[in-house]
Amino acid sequence: MGATSGLYFDDYSPVGDILVVALCAVMIILLAASYVNKTKAFRLFITMIVLLFMGAITDLIYHDAYLRITNGNYTLIYVLRVFYHAFLFSLLFLFVLYVIELQRHVISVRVPVILLSSIIYLTVIGTDIITTINGTGFKLKADGTEISGINIFLVGYLAFVVLLVILMIVFRNRLFKRVMVGFYGTMAMSFLVLYNQGRHGQSSFTAATFLFPMFAMLYFIHSTPYDVELGAIDAKALNDMVRYNYDRKSQLIFMSLYLPDFDSEGKTIPAEMQAVIRRFASSFFNGGILFQINNGHVILMAKKIYNPDYENKVNKLINAFYDEYERFKYDYKIVVGESIDEISRKNEYVSFINNIHRNMEMNSIHMVEYDDVTQFNRYEYILEELGDIYRRHDLRDSRVLAYCQPVFNIKKQKYDTAEALMRLKLPETGLVFPDQFIPLAEEHGYIHVLTEIILQKTCDEIRHLLSEGYEVKRISINVSTLELRDESFIDDIERIIKESGIPDNKVAIEITESQSESDFLIMKKTINALKDRGIKFYLDDFGTGYSNMERIMEIPFDIIKFDRSLVIASDSNEKSEKMVESLADMFSKLDYSVLYEGVENASDEERCIRMSASYLQGYKYSRPVPIIELQNFFSKIDS
Repeated sequence: MGATSGLYFDDYSPVGDILVVALCAVMIILLAASYVNKTKAFRLFITMIVLLFMGAITDLIYHDAYLRITNGNYTLIYVLRVFYHAFLFSLLFLFVLYVIELQRHVISVRVPVILLSSIIYLTVIGTDIITTINGTGFKLKADGTEISGINIFLVGYLAFVVLLVILMIVFRNRLFKRVMVGFYGTMAMSFLVLYNQGRHGQSSFTAATFLFPMFAMLYFIHSTPYDVELGAIDAKALNDMVRYNYDRKSQLIFMSLYLPDFDSEGKTIPAEMQAVIRRFASSFFNGGILFQINNGHVILMAKKIYNPDYENKVNKLINAFYDEYERFKYDYKIVVGESIDEISRKNEYVSFINNIHRNMEMNSIHMVEYDDVTQFNRYEYILEELGDIYRRHDLRDSRVLAYCQPVFNIKKQKYDTAEALMRLKLPETGLVFPDQFIPLAEEHGYIHVLTEIILQKTCDEIRHLLSEGYEVKRISINVSTLELRDESFIDDIERIIKESGIPDNKVAIEITESQSESDFLIMKKTINALKDRGIKFYLDDFGTGYSNMERIMEIPFDIIKFDRSLVIASDSNEKSEKMVESLADMFSKLDYSVLYEGVENASDEERCIRMSASYLQGYKYSRPVPIIELQNFFSKIDS
């Protein structure tokens, strides 16, 4: 008798497995064609798709082979069935590993859960093989009819599901609510389909039930990339939300939280604080969606129509935030506002908010006003001009002005040095000061070209002054530590000075101390290389922020430039003056020259001279002036 009379196979339809094969192929195609972070979780997810694909193919072959067998030899059927189960149980095993990987910070549960899931996996697969061989499990009579036995598939499936449910319960406080609902909902749907399939003696949609939680993974984590702990989506999704609502003239409200302590690679917001942010995002605004811009910056957005009383909600949230601030004490900047058509049209809320951050005090809250848009447009224009200056690379670009501030030489009682300073003069804004464009240039990689331009214009003026017989000891330029990472930095500096035809020792470089070890080593190497050419080096802004005396001694600076803050501090009380004086005296005895900047009056001057000053700089002597006016301060050699 042929196999067509088998009860187990009579109610099977290939539609379910064909659908699974097709959908797995579609998912792989879509993931290959789109950008997805190639994380370990993603690699596990791809492997799971492949296993399900192979399982569905095996099930199709398994049932097709049964229909073709007429001699009562079902060995191939038993082998295919074991492989089919092995693919599905391997998928369940990887599902457990996947959940563990999403909670990679919870190290304590990783090993025991992996061990337990491995035991379940090996036990189920082993039992399936043994019961198939000894006939206590799945077995077919000679006529192809199934003999009921131990249903090891159901036992193994339930064991893995129980383990997964326990894991979800354990991690319930670390998973974003919407992600939890998505996973629980798809798993419940899988149960429902399996239950109804079993009631009707069906097996056509077993593989299909594994698709449901995989769609949840694809949507929540790999397609719309939720951070499952913080409950945030990335900035690309924010742009989509802004575009969608702008097209439909729907007003949004937004609230930005910036935590600078975590705004660097490798740092993450602590789990306790993530829980607070997650709770705030879901508790105060109806339909609010949280977006993670970078490690330390999140933006909450919601439709205004769903939150007509959003001002009250903002006040409540801020009050709750202050309570939490007392626990954590991390620095912050908060920006709150409604969507603005001009910013929505450009879809530039991240840049807009970051520009507001630049002008905010730490630990403050800013309510957006239209003046912020005006400032942002100015910022965008300056950035556009900086980009054009960078691309043209004209070292005498007329938009970059060379200013300088003369420096008074105490010993010679005259001006023979100066600090070169940059200004921009742009058609639409007029004069732009360094604090408005230097941070932008550093952030966008334009700073080195600006340094080349100011160096070129400084060298041009030095050459002119020397040709006119003026005494020029040196003029310094400021250099960003970011530039030192550029392999061409040394060659660029040497080339400009050489082509200008002036002595190398007429140029000095001012640089602030680096905090990172790698930048310190680069700085040390660069300074040593350029000092061999005669170029002098100033340690700028000594006394502000970070100062490591050991590192300062390792680098062959020529002049230590005491910041204005030390000048002010020395005037506050006798103890402070003695402290500054001791530092200056120490540097002088170590053959460093000491330059005080920010000297504004005769009292400052007298005090700084007492405190071992070699050079003085500040408004008492001159405000910054165009560099061509430097000849009004320098003396001719023969005079």
